Amino acid sequence: MSTYPRRQVLGTAAGVAASAALPLTIATSAHAAEPVAEQAGQAGSWAPVPDPVPVPLDTLYDNDAIDTASAPGGDFDGSGYTFPGEELPTGRIEVDGVPFVFPGSAAGAKNNVVALGQRIELPKGRYLSAVFLTAGSYGNASGKATVHYADGSTTTAGLGGADWYAAGGSLSAPYRYKPDGTKDDHSVGIGTSEVWLDSRREAVAITLPVTNPAEENKTSLHVFALSLQPAAQGRALTLREARSTNSLLESSGAQSVEATLVNAGTVAVLAADGVSVQVDVAGARTVEPAKVRRLDPGEQARVRVGIRNRAGTAPGTARDGSVTVTGRGTQAASRKGRLTLGVADYQPTATSLSGHQAPYWFQGAKFGIFIHWGVYSVPAWSPVGKQYAEWYWNHMQDPANAVYGYHRDKYGENFAYDDFIPMFTAEKFDPRAWVELFRDAGAQYHVLTSKHHEGFALWDTKVSDRNSVKMGPKRDLVKELFAASRRYTPELHRGLYFSMPEWFNPDNPWMGHAPRNPYTLEPLPYTGYTAGKDFVKDYQAPQMLELIQGYDPELIWCDIGGANDSLHVLAEYFNHAKNRARPIEVTVNDRSGIGFHDFTTPEYTTYDNTVVAKWESSRGLDPFSYGYNQATPDDAYMTTEAVVQSLVDIVSKNGNFLLDIGPRADGTIPAIMQTRLRETGHWLRTNGEAIYDTTYWSRMAELGDDLRFTVRPNEAFYIHSLAEPGAKLTVEAPVPIRAGDTVTMLGHDRPLAWTVSNGSLVIDVPAAARKAGQYAWVFKVAWRA
Repeated sequence: MSTYPRRQVLGTAAGVAASAALPLTIATSAHAAEPVAEQAGQAGSWAPVPDPVPVPLDTLYDNDAIDTASAPGGDFDGSGYTFPGEELPTGRIEVDGVPFVFPGSAAGAKNNVVALGQRIELPKGRYLSAVFLTAGSYGNASGKATVHYADGSTTTAGLGGADWYAAGGSLSAPYRYKPDGTKDDHSVGIGTSEVWLDSRREAVAITLPVTNPAEENKTSLHVFALSLQPAAQGRALTLREARSTNSLLESSGAQSVEATLVNAGTVAVLAADGVSVQVDVAGARTVEPAKVRRLDPGEQARVRVGIRNRAGTAPGTARDGSVTVTGRGTQAASRKGRLTLGVADYQPTATSLSGHQAPYWFQGAKFGIFIHWGVYSVPAWSPVGKQYAEWYWNHMQDPANAVYGYHRDKYGENFAYDDFIPMFTAEKFDPRAWVELFRDAGAQYHVLTSKHHEGFALWDTKVSDRNSVKMGPKRDLVKELFAASRRYTPELHRGLYFSMPEWFNPDNPWMGHAPRNPYTLEPLPYTGYTAGKDFVKDYQAPQMLELIQGYDPELIWCDIGGANDSLHVLAEYFNHAKNRARPIEVTVNDRSGIGFHDFTTPEYTTYDNTVVAKWESSRGLDPFSYGYNQATPDDAYMTTEAVVQSLVDIVSKNGNFLLDIGPRADGTIPAIMQTRLRETGHWLRTNGEAIYDTTYWSRMAELGDDLRFTVRPNEAFYIHSLAEPGAKLTVEAPVPIRAGDTVTMLGHDRPLAWTVSNGSLVIDVPAAARKAGQYAWVFKVAWRA
């Protein structure tokens, strides 16, 4: 049986909206809800957990998504593209600790279900969750699935699949097949999507959402496999997955071994149970066990155990070991597997890089500031809300684009794009004011465009004179910003955007031609650049290494991909960070041109459900531009309410929010942008504990349009209301709350009366509390020790 790790997962954990009561707790007086099984007096040792149950879907398969070179003919997305069967498994496999039966790739065979409302019959039983292998074609696909129970009741849940082409999933391939049977060298993937089931009722079926048929330019949800996790009775824990990582725990610097712990029983885990997770492996010892002080029935927790190699164990040594859970004086669960002990130097291979993941500081940061600043900040124009202003030079090339006529009328046909370079002065650039604004906004990191598609570098690059030291500002803008950040806001993490290709670089023009006058088509110089280089070996890779070795960015945000030497560059990046006198944890996104990545990057969009693999959504305060657009009126920018609610929504689904500003060419940040950032920071000063260092709720991310959820492990549960609540806030979900827990509203902080009735949490919200909130009202369920 093949095993596929969580690190590469790009799936969704479902949201649930009950259409029938969810009897997880029983109704009592305020402050007195207890799990039913515990009130019944169940106690003692840990109960066994039934194995997951794969559910055959072959009778429902209606789409052929998988081809091989010898057996073409499939059509996954309605336009003739398919997954490569040579890169995917067949038969029984394990993904993230869950067993599935994965369909094969025989010629003409159907191997997935396009979600159009089909009903999947289930073996009658009580289950914690249903885990699907899914993918979206033509975008991220999602919809509401319906769970049917033997008593005639139902629950609904979000079921989704990430775009197969946007990022690799749990099952990923480095290429896909084109309609003509040739390879398209772009990674594609299949991810996991989990639907929570009410284990107090016997489930009998699941009805899939209704999306679209698999047709060109229509978004469709594809389901490849399904597995059910049965519930146990009494106290029961299971480990779904356990694996060593190359990440270091921030508290001790020890190597982290991660595991997913599932409460598969009917009794809550409490601090008194003394649940602890440790690693047993020859050659290393546990120095920081993971403690689990609160985990309600059906919930999951991703825990981190710190280990250190014993003397004589070389970094990178692979050994068989086990992750063990103990509690109440005995073993509760254990999982064996192959563990890599210590972090060896990275090699320029996909296998070596795959051991890297987004560092814990990034996973906990949640909110960052993107800065798009370059020569495009001089003309700074596009139709409002229609296209990116920073793409001005490319827009100029198209006679049908509004920028073509605008430039001709304002500057004349003989005014070249590079004539803007002397006008990019940055004379009012105050790096201290910038980073202090980012801090005041509540951001935890910032990412500056070191070089956009125009090819103008904002640092003192030695491989070209096309940079801000030799031209324009005559300043090393990256150096100045990083120096100010380290001095005045050392708590912030520093990152750099880098465009892999350049539109009109004469040695490798991304858009098919070197610079030319768009009106006469006469050739123009690429100012400051001497042609004749190997674009990747002599230019792109050396520039990336200059940034890595000279500026120590903790995050590199690549863009576009294309021709690259990213295997070597990223291996050097990770080794440089790891082997410093004071090591730092660094990260890279999914746009470096290779399959490996630490996180994915949807822009001006988000997901409908939780995505378990780390992701980051970016967008500008502008309605549709990252660079400054002088045509945008102040009232068209995102409101503070929209910023806050976007942040809450993204964080509840395991994402980070990278919010972009576009400074002017002189280095000033428009007042409206500063106002929005400071107002966001004001909200975060009150409510940040429900954002930073939280995780998603394993049962659901959202409930209806207005409720979102986050969790501070072992400490508190947070309910975010995106609409001002009334005198009572009713949450029709199995909120983890019990007698002795305290409910407050952040910013009000006085205990609020609450009760649980018919499976719903009802909180009394006095007028003073409602008045104290703004943009999003956050209710904290503080768990007693």
